Amino acid sequence: QVQLQESGPGLVKPSQTLSLTCTVSGDSITTNYYYWGWIRQPPGKGLEWMGVIAWSGSTYHSPSLKSRTSISRDSSKNQFTLQLSSVTPEDIAVYYCVRYHRSIIAADYWGQGTQVTVSS
Repeated sequence: QVQLQESGPGLVKPSQTLSLTCTVSGDSITTNYYYWGWIRQPPGKGLEWMGVIAWSGSTYHSPSLKSRTSISRDSSKNQFTLQLSSVTPEDIAVYYCVRYHRSIIAADYWGQGTQVTVSS
């Protein structure tokens, strides 16, 4: 059974960098044809795709967030990390880590999500 678990600070100050880590169990993040990504949902809004890191290590980002996002991985720990810089209250959301198989269309596994608030 594949499981994804987000971890990171629930509160970040404006202009700081948010860092969230997803720990994966039941699968390897380097297994061919899998993508590991981040999706967020601001309060009262729909889901927003942020980006992924592929099994190969290649990364793909949402054009609207590309300048502020970085996705990396630690294969030895089977973890991947999202960094979002220069946060504002617009970045308040529940952040989910997800898995895609073969294409970045529909995620087949989701973490439970973690709430992030931006406030001084």
